[in-house]
Amino acid sequence: MPTIAVVDYDMGNLHSACKGLEKAGAIPKITDSPLELEQADAIVLPGVGAFDPAVQHLRSRHLEAPIKRAIASGKPFLGICLGLQILFDSSEEGKESGLGIIAGTVKRFRHEPGITIPHMGWNQLELAQPDSPLWQQLPIDPWVYFVHSYYVDPIDATVRAATITHGSQTVTAAIAQENLMAVQFHPEKSSTAGLQLLANFVQLVHSRPLSIIG
Repeated sequence: MPTIAVVDYDMGNLHSACKGLEKAGAIPKITDSPLELEQADAIVLPGVGAFDPAVQHLRSRHLEAPIKRAIASGKPFLGICLGLQILFDSSEEGKESGLGIIAGTVKRFRHEPGITIPHMGWNQLELAQPDSPLWQQLPIDPWVYFVHSYYVDPIDATVRAATITHGSQTVTAAIAQENLMAVQFHPEKSSTAGLQLLANFVQLVHSRPLSIIG
């Protein structure tokens, strides 16, 4: 079974993500070791909380460069919630620069009548990349679970894998670009659809040659 490194940087409930990956047939390994990120067959970057502390914690643990190397190498990578947002250049939530892996910014939902901020609860995805490995065996426009006040706004619209509508605002809910995938929602809280997405990611890892360490 593939080993999937789950990045530990004090910004998320790692155990729920690990349980989902285990059900999907992977061996998750919680780690903040650059070497273990290099040795893993894939990487999951979960996260909840605020943008600035997240990137500060990653950098204090010297994880920014290993994450960038892993993505550049073609290793499967899945960001979840805040783990999506910190891939971008910057955020309206803070002052720190993001990892800059995806060009664009993180923006706050606009207040308008009839919507709540944070956007919390179930919402229906509109798939922009229906053939993406993320969505295999999922129903058309599946329902998934969100908790967020900010959303990503990529400069290159082709990286959008799915969008959602909250009030009058249609925003990016997932991105996919070759081996790099990330979602704003929480797969581990999204019932059958979320577990299927994690299974799809694990299957993608299975289809690649496993890492050879020597």
